[in-house]
Amino acid sequence: MPSTPQIRSQHVSRRTVLKAGATLLLSVTAASRAHAAQILAVRVWPADDYTRVTLENDTDLKATHFIVKDPERMVVDIEGLDLNPTLKSLVAKIQSNDPYIKQVRVGQNRPNVVRLVFDLKEEIKPQVFTLPPAGTYKHRLIFDLYPVKEVDPIAAMIEKGDWTTPPADGAAVPTPKEQLAELKPDLKAEPREELKAQVKIAEAQTKAAEKIEKPGKMVRMITIALDPGHGGEDPGASGRNGSREKDIVLSIAKRLKTKLEDLPNIRVMLTRDGDYFVPLGTRVEKARKVQADLFVSIHADAFVQPTARGSSVFVLSEKGATSTAARWLADKENAADAIGGVNLKNHDKQLASVLLDLSTTAQINDSMKVGRAVLGEIGGINRLHKGSVEQAGFAVLKAPDIPSILIETAFISNPEEEAKLRDEDYQNKLADAIVTGIRRYFAKNPPLAKNRLT
Repeated sequence: MPSTPQIRSQHVSRRTVLKAGATLLLSVTAASRAHAAQILAVRVWPADDYTRVTLENDTDLKATHFIVKDPERMVVDIEGLDLNPTLKSLVAKIQSNDPYIKQVRVGQNRPNVVRLVFDLKEEIKPQVFTLPPAGTYKHRLIFDLYPVKEVDPIAAMIEKGDWTTPPADGAAVPTPKEQLAELKPDLKAEPREELKAQVKIAEAQTKAAEKIEKPGKMVRMITIALDPGHGGEDPGASGRNGSREKDIVLSIAKRLKTKLEDLPNIRVMLTRDGDYFVPLGTRVEKARKVQADLFVSIHADAFVQPTARGSSVFVLSEKGATSTAARWLADKENAADAIGGVNLKNHDKQLASVLLDLSTTAQINDSMKVGRAVLGEIGGINRLHKGSVEQAGFAVLKAPDIPSILIETAFISNPEEEAKLRDEDYQNKLADAIVTGIRRYFAKNPPLAKNRLT
């Protein structure tokens, strides 16, 4: 039997070991917390097209998600994360008018795993993906919530009252709902009947795109797609006084839409009507789905030197940019997808190359005509950066069958021009000039009858 000093020695040794173990455990826990991901910012971008939720963090996050029915919910588990006040603030960022999210609940599901539960207003198709650092952003975890029921874009315009076709003299004016009923597809149709249904819709769209001006004479309506650049996660260029390109160009586009729709036989579609991100390819696709006769992308330029100034108009080039500056600008604008955040798993690179390959000389020639007409009018209200239409490989101008121009309204990086861009009177004058240029183009180049499926 060990003596008393030996027993005391053993007890001391055990206490030392236990204390050392506890210290090691605490240090491991502290180290683990030190290396846990930190949520730096949370952002929510609600829109009719889809709602995007962004978690910006200091490292790449791994997330799993699943849908729960009755009621509709989306559950997301994020690993390697501890709940912090920034993440908790997501709850307050969900607006009551969000089309798809009722509310979100955030909690620590288990150690190093945070659970988000999105209570939904309707069934959705989620896309969950991560983005590497781009622009001013660090790592991002993205949740895109798309509606399951896809609405025909022309039907949507009718529902908003943007697609009313004037009838023959003496005929009753059909309401938007009556026109919508004629175009709305039968959602219960069998898959084999889908093509027939699409053909019927396309035929109805073609008829809806015409009006009888005189007995026996048809005058086709002109459809113009306006594309306010950037949006949502992608703010575009910034001015010294805090102006953001995405806000300026949306304001100009809305003014331009109103002025164009005051003209007879013209209707307008906006590729975005709020502050949310639209991928470059999707902007082109939207214009093609409404069978647009013209695509106008609106931007506000920026340069490293604040002395740069003037307005510009660009069209697509198949052979390379007409200047180093044009190439630099096209590269900058084409980076919008990386900054705004495109899900590469769903990004159809083949489609993008097909659009470029199909871009015809005729399309570029027509684009040059409308570009010159618009540039000439803009030159009456603002100094031109260059006196001729320039060309470069802008991804957003690659619709093969739609004349397309990109307008750099002014340099937002120039303090004097930034002040102009913020001024409502200048925005109106700019919109008037663009309208006049577009009218000049269509007066000399009336649109042909269309018979195509998009």
